Amino acid sequence: MRQSLFILSFILLLVSTNLTGQEIIAHRGYWKTDGSAQNSIASLMKADSIGVFGSEVDVWLSSDGFPVINHDADVTLHGEKLVVQDTPLATLRKVKLSNGETLPTMEEYLDAFAQCKHVKLIIEFKVHKSKEREDLLAEKVMGMVRQHNLQEKVEYISFGIHFVQQVRNINPQAPVYYLNGDLSPQVLATMGLSGFDYHYNVLYKHPEWVKKAHELGQKVNVWTVNKPEDIQKIIDLKVDFITTDEPLLVREILHKQ
Repeated sequence: MRQSLFILSFILLLVSTNLTGQEIIAHRGYWKTDGSAQNSIASLMKADSIGVFGSEVDVWLSSDGFPVINHDADVTLHGEKLVVQDTPLATLRKVKLSNGETLPTMEEYLDAFAQCKHVKLIIEFKVHKSKEREDLLAEKVMGMVRQHNLQEKVEYISFGIHFVQQVRNINPQAPVYYLNGDLSPQVLATMGLSGFDYHYNVLYKHPEWVKKAHELGQKVNVWTVNKPEDIQKIIDLKVDFITTDEPLLVREILHKQ
């Protein structure tokens, strides 16, 4: 009986374990499911519930200095488009996500994240109109992460060179990745970054960058990989992380490897 239970436990472990070593990051959380929405607190908690490596989220600074969660540069309120970084928090808080949640602040997001058991939080700093605003956003968000004692569970990404450099200045130990796709691993190494997080089309043009990054001790993430054929190609390139809107599909394909 004990031997049978041991064998069953071992089989279940194999089924649930990613033997390729490649990890899944839910893009804007796990939002393609009931009751969820992109960048909602629900999408974060649902990403945690399915046990993926990470849940990605986008952050802006409101006009009055509060970090808020949203992907696009603007939001729609009562049919009017508002630029997030030009709008005060009190107005942004009137915006509702598609699942009925109020547009969340970074503080609220971190409060929820502190309850997560599995995922890391991958915070994308959105490029702002001035370096001063970007500095303020990075300082505030990373300060909040420190106050919540979550430094070991948070990683950072950005399309902005200034942002990734600022993350390095504030906390040299924080994992930080560049998104824009225009710099080689050798250049990123001179900047002291953890690696790159590029669109899959960039790696189709420069597959050699994966091996070079690994030789330099960097990690490789790829976004946003949703179609089965692209998922398989990216797996075959032996990247470290796959950012996707389809985390369960990526997991299924990984388990077949």
